[in-house]
Amino acid sequence: MKTDEIRGKSRQEILDEIDASRRELLNIQFQWLAGETRNPAQRKSIRRNIARLETILKEMTLGINNPSQAEGVGKR
Repeated sequence: MKTDEIRGKSRQEILDEIDASRRELLNIQFQWLAGETRNPAQRKSIRRNIARLETILKEMTLGINNPSQAEGVGKR
């Protein structure tokens, strides 16, 4: 998921997406331990997606990277 797509979502949608991604990662870890899957790239991409979601959620909490603020920056 791209950052622009994430920033377009509400706080609750981001929290739901984090929860779903964590469940997906847990399932993949169980499959990995059981020997059903051997794709480390899949685990890596899910972990990165979770980090991306949490970073944007933190930015929203702190008020950083607001699109409304970015439009006015640099225009004089």
